[in-house]
Amino acid sequence: MRKLILHMQCSIDGFVASSDGDLSWIFPDFDEAYQQWTVAKLWQAGAHLMGRKTYGDMASYWPTSNEPYAAPMNQIPKLVFSKTLKQAPWAETQIVSGDLGAELARLKDQPGKDLLAHGGAQFAQSLVRTGLVDEYRLVVHPVALGAGLRLFPELSAPLRLQRVEAISLGAGLVAKVYRARALE
Repeated sequence: MRKLILHMQCSIDGFVASSDGDLSWIFPDFDEAYQQWTVAKLWQAGAHLMGRKTYGDMASYWPTSNEPYAAPMNQIPKLVFSKTLKQAPWAETQIVSGDLGAELARLKDQPGKDLLAHGGAQFAQSLVRTGLVDEYRLVVHPVALGAGLRLFPELSAPLRLQRVEAISLGAGLVAKVYRARALE
């Protein structure tokens, strides 16, 4: 069974985007240590999962990029979850339009490498609501936004996580990896 891993950037005060969805605050912190860690993690994925908005942003950038992230983003299959998208011209992309929870469960049951989800806030919150995320990779930036969009929506019960890794990546970034666990 494959794991569903959600990779997100977040501010030190817990936001994954500014109130208007802006992410420009994340880019000044990316350095060589972050790049090496992230590229290694990208290559471990069997498929990249994303929502329609993130797909649009990535599809307009990665196919022509020479950055080290581009090769794994372009070569590894991508699944874009959307009920409205009709075409996905980025190579190795498939549109998935069924029920999110059912589709994720089906994908997790298939053999292969883990599924790596890249969120915009809305897609990430939808993933959290399914209860099917096995691992959260949170890259914490040394910036406080004061307000914005959160990763975790209102939950019906506490979500217990077990920290499995915390690594400093330079430029003040800390990657924290958590696995979901049952309530005790």
